Amino acid sequence: MGNLLFGLTFASALGSGLIAGIFFAFSTFVMTALSRLPAEQGIVAMQSINSTILSTLFSFVFMGTALACVVLAIVSYKKLGTPSAAYLLAASLLYFVGSFLVTVIFNVPLNDTLAAVAPNSAAGAQQWTHYLSSWVAWNHVRTIASLASLAFFIVALRKWGN
Repeated sequence: MGNLLFGLTFASALGSGLIAGIFFAFSTFVMTALSRLPAEQGIVAMQSINSTILSTLFSFVFMGTALACVVLAIVSYKKLGTPSAAYLLAASLLYFVGSFLVTVIFNVPLNDTLAAVAPNSAAGAQQWTHYLSSWVAWNHVRTIASLASLAFFIVALRKWGN
């Protein structure tokens, strides 16, 4: 595998690590802090986070890493048998499925539902309770998948020249 693929693998390791850190922060203290606020304040804060995050560098790193993982998964599948290919395939699939697809299938719909509620309503408070338990559970999955992806990318990079 050439220098371009090595660079793409290195960039994907950095991307999965950055995303793992963001998800870890949300899993370990951001959502806990928001859950301690009155429901209306927690909803408003999360709605603000969700509407802001898409216009930040986060989107580029999150989606760019997912795209790189698709490319790396295809290439590594074709190169199975080389020392780093299985690790590269595992890393790519963990990130794409466990981070990107989980976000699209589970977390984004929860975010969309939360965006549609009136923060000061009874329905909003009920939705906030459901949101906290479901969103955080899926965020734990994303955190673990992104972190595992990073670990496999590191091993793939270590085995590159072998």
